[in-house]
Amino acid sequence: MSIDLLRGIAASLAVAACLAGLPAVHAQTVQEDMVVAVANDRTAEVKRLLAAGGSPDMLDRNGDPLLVVAVRAGSVASLDLLLAARANANARTKFGDTPLMVAALGGRLELVKKLRASGAEVKQPGWNALIYAATGGHDEIVRYLLAEGADVDAQSPNGTTALMMAAREGKPSTVDLLIARGADVNHRNQAGASVLDWARRANEKAMIERLQRAGAR
Repeated sequence: MSIDLLRGIAASLAVAACLAGLPAVHAQTVQEDMVVAVANDRTAEVKRLLAAGGSPDMLDRNGDPLLVVAVRAGSVASLDLLLAARANANARTKFGDTPLMVAALGGRLELVKKLRASGAEVKQPGWNALIYAATGGHDEIVRYLLAEGADVDAQSPNGTTALMMAAREGKPSTVDLLIARGADVNHRNQAGASVLDWARRANEKAMIERLQRAGAR
């Protein structure tokens, strides 16, 4: 269990304890109330719970931070409220995903920018927002993250790069963009596979030609 998850659980328990005496909020439902309010972008309710001492870093029952709940639901106003309340922009789900990664995978450039402005990291070990954005073929987000300092050749734990995921998912414009930004076309993952191998497995003939023109072997 990660430190962030433990902190979130502790915060949830602490909030429940401190709100136990409030007539409008039952201690045992504080967590559920906050999650439902954020998921449905009920800003008045989110404000009320935050003002009553609710933690912006509270976790839902799946161990997901409220910021992730907001991103997945597209609750822009609630996301703004949580960030204003200093929610941890780098909090992780139990699977290791950050709010920025979830926003990047979903193609939500507006939310990516809001999270970045609140301190979300673009450089981190393992799976990251750039790889997720490339997986979804979200070129504007790829450009933005690279401009913000993301490493074009950053690798997942098994050596997968953004270029590899773009090729695997059949995203030609993203492949072209990453190559133009200097992505290593001959990098191999821990299994020894290259991006050209991945394009061949996907039977992406036009992409194979692109990669070969760029020097892929």
